[in-house]
Amino acid sequence: MNEIKIALLQLTSTSNQQMNMQKGIDYCKKAKLLGADIVLFLEMWNNGYHVSHDIDCLRSEAVSLDSVFVESFRELALTLDMAIAITFLEQHDPLPQNTVCLFDRKGRLVLHYAKVHTCDFDVERNLTPGDDFYVCSLETAHGSVEIGAMICYDREFPESARLLMLKGAEIILVPNACPMEINRLSQLRARAFENMLGIATANYAYGQPDCNGHSSAFDGIAYRDMQPASRDTMIIEAGEAEGIYMATFPLEEMRAYREKEVHANAYRRPDKYHLLISNAVCKPFIRNDRRK
Repeated sequence: MNEIKIALLQLTSTSNQQMNMQKGIDYCKKAKLLGADIVLFLEMWNNGYHVSHDIDCLRSEAVSLDSVFVESFRELALTLDMAIAITFLEQHDPLPQNTVCLFDRKGRLVLHYAKVHTCDFDVERNLTPGDDFYVCSLETAHGSVEIGAMICYDREFPESARLLMLKGAEIILVPNACPMEINRLSQLRARAFENMLGIATANYAYGQPDCNGHSSAFDGIAYRDMQPASRDTMIIEAGEAEGIYMATFPLEEMRAYREKEVHANAYRRPDKYHLLISNAVCKPFIRNDRRK
């Protein structure tokens, strides 16, 4: 498998879930014509990342795994012979979850992930956090690739990508809904570099509240033979406009790079990292609204 093509959907949504579903279907069909192996949606596409302070409203906008919205993309993955990573506010007790599901080209659910690092300093405190990170083997028309996922704020914790790398991820899908600027892009660049893996991020286009486009992808290859210095691992950075942005990951080269370079799990010393799993929080990081 020499390469894999991921279509980053950089769109704006409406307040109508039916319209969002149809727009998503239309863009998946366009991505197929562009040769995509995987289509990646933006965070919580079914309702355009609307997280209400009103719990009843929040629950009313959540959809189940077997809803028409989600099933439409499962069926579409099978019809188009293309993997689709669809995002939605998922029904869950006691409160909904921020979810991404990856359907393979046969319409099979191969990855079901709920956002672990919910933004508890804001309205996402009304969501139920996920309880783990997962990696799946995705069979494409060209071969198999190990795929993981994290969602938006997960990006800001090195542990998220580190755990996915340790579980075997070669590429991490990142649905997003926030302004992407130099520091957030730098976080993604760092996650790719330190774990020697690919990162693909789809963000809402300019025009969506508190979003500005700049979907991006990084291949994690910092050094190439016959090149005297390190290189920028960025494959693509979109502008602000709506559109499909294709990220082609050189998978064979990425695998060869991981076989010989010094990052990721090559020289880690986990026996020295005990403090990383401590629940203690000391000044200056104490926050009264932190969820236990």
